[in-house]
Amino acid sequence: MTDFTAFTDVTYEVDNGLAWITINRPDRYNAFRARTVDELVKAFKAAWGSPEVGAVALTGAGEKAFCSGGDQKQRMETGDYGPSDSGLFEVEALHRVIRDTPKPVIAAVNGVAVGGGHVLHLLCDMSIAAEHAIFGQNGPRVGSFDAGLGTGYLARAIGEKRAREIWFMCRRYSAQQALEWGLVNKVVPADQLRAEVRAWADEILQLSPTSLKVLKQSLNADTEHFIAQGNMAYSTLKLFGESAEALEGISAFNEKRKPDFSKFRGA
Repeated sequence: MTDFTAFTDVTYEVDNGLAWITINRPDRYNAFRARTVDELVKAFKAAWGSPEVGAVALTGAGEKAFCSGGDQKQRMETGDYGPSDSGLFEVEALHRVIRDTPKPVIAAVNGVAVGGGHVLHLLCDMSIAAEHAIFGQNGPRVGSFDAGLGTGYLARAIGEKRAREIWFMCRRYSAQQALEWGLVNKVVPADQLRAEVRAWADEILQLSPTSLKVLKQSLNADTEHFIAQGNMAYSTLKLFGESAEALEGISAFNEKRKPDFSKFRGA
């Protein structure tokens, strides 16, 4: 049994068949460090194995952010995302468990969903967004990237041209724009978000869990190869993260200035 009282970065609760997994770092816009990722993986596995759970909701604490991606302040301070249970930064395992949990996962996007947070909502089976939610990518701004599910699966979801725009421009998109592009399933007023997720979960809970499991596995099958591509890209990202180019992105982010990548264009 997982001891959720020992968690610091994530909360977990089950309410009438619906497991709420909440990133609880509102002071960092719910950015994740290695410990956050470890706790998220454990929470999803708990929901996976629990006979009391038929649907899962992923959200962030507070009203400002769903998840703003990797904690760049932590990265600047220590050169990595901090200590973890295994000694590894298990973000690929998190991506995997969201997809592999044999129960529908709903992202309750209650604010900013950018960078790695944008990838997390994308990987959930469905996304419901508050009207003030903001979406977008940040990797090329801070010397980072997601070259697996965060790119290939994104292109499957919304089309190549739009996926390339999101990654190559690093713009911010409203909840309404996300709805029009097919990034989210529904947009509701912020004070109705949890109730809407609850209503969707209640519909799910009336359905055959084995049917839902096999359907989810079937839907995942066509994009499984992106996981292998992501593993290769993550190996590259670890090497790139120590380069002068990547360090310029991290430093600029933490110093609240525009990065100067001009001297790296010739390679």
